[in-house]
Amino acid sequence: MELLTVRHELEGNAAVVRARGEIDSSTVGELGSHLTAALDLAATGQAQLIIIDLQAVTFFGSAGMNAVLDCHKKGKASGTPVRLVASDAHVVRPIEVTKLDSILDIYPTFEQALRGR
Repeated sequence: MELLTVRHELEGNAAVVRARGEIDSSTVGELGSHLTAALDLAATGQAQLIIIDLQAVTFFGSAGMNAVLDCHKKGKASGTPVRLVASDAHVVRPIEVTKLDSILDIYPTFEQALRGR
């Protein structure tokens, strides 16, 4: 099992949350606290966008999907776009299987997520 590490920071107008390791029910709290911090940055006007970078995630369970979906819903309610960066099957496949790819904005690279569609 690879331990989860998460950090968040401001990059330009974006609050960026980067995760590395396994996201499951035992580690999702760490992700959730950083997602909340990113939403707080958006609420105070310090960020106009939230990017969740999951490129270094090696396992993405349902708890992680729920945390990301919750962040997406809160962002949408407040007018803040939430974009995911993911290209590895460990992350993309569970999102596709659950049809969350029709709800979440997923980009294969950080640069593309920063620019948007």
